[in-house]
Amino acid sequence: MSTKADKKSKKRKADDGEALTEDTKSPKKAKRDEAAEIEIPLEDLSPIAQPLAQKKLLKKVHKTIKKASKARQVKRGVKEVVKGIRKGEKGLLILAADINPIDIISHLPILSEEAQIPYIFVPSKEELGNASSTKRPTSCVMVCPDQKKKGKAKDGEEKDDDYRELYDEIRKEVETLNTKIVF
Repeated sequence: MSTKADKKSKKRKADDGEALTEDTKSPKKAKRDEAAEIEIPLEDLSPIAQPLAQKKLLKKVHKTIKKASKARQVKRGVKEVVKGIRKGEKGLLILAADINPIDIISHLPILSEEAQIPYIFVPSKEELGNASSTKRPTSCVMVCPDQKKKGKAKDGEEKDDDYRELYDEIRKEVETLNTKIVF
């Protein structure tokens, strides 16, 4: 057990400018590092998770979600996504493959096919939540680049062009993946 005096002396040493080592990283930084590369075994993924994004496409998808999230053109969670699809919004649907039970999101691929919205699965709900600028794991995200913006239009136009090109590129790749699967 440590006493109050021991705690105070440790605090003083840190305040005196003693260099912090990697072992004494803050818990927040350590958590972010872990979240950056989450590996999930294939057994934990849902059997209906097709098409599943591979490493290269996965990085592009996460980058697009981050940029879309900054531009406030993202719908997070099952309720928001279903509402958007039913209202007729177009975009790209990204689903997490490690959702358990899968029944929570099993209706979304069918809804998106009926609405002609391409969809893709990513391995981790934690990474999906991280990319969509939220602390919580997210089961699904829909990127809607044509969503009406609130606020300044001049500042957002330059950023939107860069994000739009990446979005279009990913959408084409996802559509080719979806057309390869025939039942």
